[in-house]
Amino acid sequence: MMNEELKKTLRSRHICVVIPTYNNDKTIKAVVEKSLLYCDDVIVVADGCTDDTMDILHDIDKITLVSYPQNKGKGYALKVGFRKALDKGFSYAITLDGDGQHYPENIPLFLKANQKHPHALIVGSRQLDGVCRSKGSSFANKFSNFWFYVQTGKALDDTQTGYRLYPLHKLYGLLFLTSRYEAELELLVFASWHGVKIVPISVQVYYPPREERVSHFRPTKDFVRISVLNTVLCFLAIVYGLPLRLWRFFTSCLQTVYSLLFFLFFTLVVFTPFVWIYTKVGKMTEKKRYRLHQLIYFASRFVMIHHGIPGTKFLSKVAEGVDFNKPRIIICNHQSHLDLMCQLVFTPKIIFLTKAWVWNNPFYGSLIRNAEYLPVKEGIESIIPHLRSLIDRGYSIAVYPEGTRSKDCKIGRFHQGAFYIAKEFGLEILPMYLYGSGKILPKTGYHLHKGTFFIEVDKPLTQKELSAMGDLKQQASTMRQHYKEKYEEIVNKMEQ
Repeated sequence: MMNEELKKTLRSRHICVVIPTYNNDKTIKAVVEKSLLYCDDVIVVADGCTDDTMDILHDIDKITLVSYPQNKGKGYALKVGFRKALDKGFSYAITLDGDGQHYPENIPLFLKANQKHPHALIVGSRQLDGVCRSKGSSFANKFSNFWFYVQTGKALDDTQTGYRLYPLHKLYGLLFLTSRYEAELELLVFASWHGVKIVPISVQVYYPPREERVSHFRPTKDFVRISVLNTVLCFLAIVYGLPLRLWRFFTSCLQTVYSLLFFLFFTLVVFTPFVWIYTKVGKMTEKKRYRLHQLIYFASRFVMIHHGIPGTKFLSKVAEGVDFNKPRIIICNHQSHLDLMCQLVFTPKIIFLTKAWVWNNPFYGSLIRNAEYLPVKEGIESIIPHLRSLIDRGYSIAVYPEGTRSKDCKIGRFHQGAFYIAKEFGLEILPMYLYGSGKILPKTGYHLHKGTFFIEVDKPLTQKELSAMGDLKQQASTMRQHYKEKYEEIVNKMEQ
């Protein structure tokens, strides 16, 4: 990723860099200037510096400088930096030390991890093989790792690293934060207790020769203070952390069980039997079939909007002037089994193209068949006559151009089928962009997660606009690229 593109992406995701520094006049200039090569938003917290650090920082443009006269410790400096970042509207902060130990070149690694794990605390695990370290530093890290495991039940290889990405809206324990460097351990512990995902990534580290190192670590005094902190944290782990983790596990299980039971009851006991009786009694007329679509429409709105899935909310945005009663080809990215219901909240006059196993499903296959959702078995050409009949009756055709659900929510390769159908019938294409369903119910999981459904309906594309993109292959490729950019925009907005 080019630096300018990287800077743009960091800003779009509201990520800044926070550098706490205390008497690092030999290294701070290089650290800040290298950081500015990768990120335009750099906040430097001068923690009561008494050397030439302040003079150096005043000569560097394009940084936000926070300073105070008395040294108060790294924990205090981080707290000040986080508050400044929040005041400036940032959602995440990458922290690195001012002593030159951390490589700003690794900032893209934190961005990549943040994109994959939004709202997670990303920990830069230092590659220490072959690095000349003091025995005290090595022992302190192992000591800290051990107590972190005792307090949280989770293992980390490097709890002492200061190279991290913090989700600023998910920082816990700030009111109790110690003022010195052990505050970083405290932040990790509280984050773990509150269910914040902690993701380690490998980063480079530089330790200068012993004679050039500037260290503010005081072995005896600092070990005593760390020991006291760990004693307090162990006590809090029993009376606060463990009950919180158990409660979160219990509510998560309860949420999943309740949602599953509600879904099974609503579909198998209420909706499906009613629909089966409805389709079997009397002749299936066009008016009766449309009422079936209305039932599906109202059921989807009840589940997604009015009742809601516990721990989730549903948001939508529709472009001005979109008429859902006009037949179109609707395309949407595909993440989860829940996608259909997300789209069905807008109109009853929508037909989905399905796979053969859905058409033949023993539980809801009858509903699918009577609703005239069409299986694609032998290519699009085989169902063209049926599609023509549906379009003539005012129905829109919904197609997932990716063909299957995305495992990681990224936009996959677009097939040409939707664009072929649109051209065949001279129809507009109505883009829908879906976010959240793949995180709430992933393709590879059966456990419901908390989150937000968001679906945006864009302005329709005319055949003239589609033809300007090129042939069907080029249309599919161009729209996929558009979806990738649009989805990234939505992700940046939703994950703040």
